[in-house]
Amino acid sequence: MPAPPGYSRQELMVIEAARHVRDGDVVFVGTGLPLLAATLAQRTHAPNVVCVIESGVIAPRVRPTPVSVSDPKVMYRAVRLGTLREVLGCLLQRGLVDLGFLGGAQIDRYGNINSTVIHSPGGMKRLPGSGGGNDMASHCRRLLVITRHERRRFPERCDYITSPGFLDGPGARERAGLSGDFGITVVTDLAVLENDPETCALRIAQLMPGITVDAVRAQTGFAPGVAPGVREVAPPAPEVLGVLRDEVDPDRVYLREDESVSAARR
Repeated sequence: MPAPPGYSRQELMVIEAARHVRDGDVVFVGTGLPLLAATLAQRTHAPNVVCVIESGVIAPRVRPTPVSVSDPKVMYRAVRLGTLREVLGCLLQRGLVDLGFLGGAQIDRYGNINSTVIHSPGGMKRLPGSGGGNDMASHCRRLLVITRHERRRFPERCDYITSPGFLDGPGARERAGLSGDFGITVVTDLAVLENDPETCALRIAQLMPGITVDAVRAQTGFAPGVAPGVREVAPPAPEVLGVLRDEVDPDRVYLREDESVSAARR
């Protein structure tokens, strides 16, 4: 097989996130990089993925490249153009969604997510808030987050918990009335973090090419553990990279021209 062409860290983030989508998953997703990852999975290794969009769209074949959850491109060949009540109440809150994509301003040691308010020396900074984020974190079986890895984004403890991860550790979800059958994966430009099954805290499961454990910890506000057998994220197959560039986001609405992985290694 020929060597894959150069690719960016952002492209690898999307491709790695797509690898965590399983064939047959019901996936609750919005726009941006999460939608690229879900669409890429659907067009490669997971053709039976059922995407659910917060605006009420169920099982579309997404056309490139929607800019909002109300964009007609996200509705193409959907089995149903429903309502917010249907997707949140009839699917998500009934426990029928396998995987939810979430983002936020802060993600702490236990995978709690803050998208509500940041406390800073200059005062409080209000953020957009929950939307369907709390519902997703409360009721999905698994969460997948794509974000840039910066120390300010990964504090020891979120300033505010908008969407619950493992709250304050083992047993906390159950005490709050939530399912303990839950897992969270965070894909960043430096690493892949996953919750430790014993402590529930985020730990380093994989490293992006050319990145060390020390480099990840330097950009994290807590000291993440390291999973046994931590390895480097696999490079993308050329055909998968081609689908991402040519079919999923051909106009590079979300994929920007950032540093290539090969350049970063030099």
